[in-house]
Amino acid sequence: QVQLVESGGGLVQPGGSLRLSCAASGSIFSINAMAWYRQAPGKQRELVATIIFSGGRTNYANSVKGRFTISRDNAKSTVYLQMNSLKPEDTAVYYCNAQRVGGRNDWGQGTQVTVSS
Repeated sequence: QVQLVESGGGLVQPGGSLRLSCAASGSIFSINAMAWYRQAPGKQRELVATIIFSGGRTNYANSVKGRFTISRDNAKSTVYLQMNSLKPEDTAVYYCNAQRVGGRNDWGQGTQVTVSS
């Protein structure tokens, strides 16, 4: 099992920036990829960004391309989501996800991001 702890959420004005962090512990060796999802009130959870551990390839939802960047610090077993040019529609609870061998998934507890003036 992998334990995930997110941090970095908060309230920011439109056009501002935030950086989310997701610290992983436990069976880190079993992780194939990590991702950030988000869920706004009344909406389904959606995939925001993914980073593949082998090779470092990244993928983004169209709605965040060019504004968000997912990255990884191997030494700290931490994945980041740098969010720039934030919009009110980015407001959501952001969840960290670890995709492990055998198709298993682990989730963090979520961190609230609110974009409002």
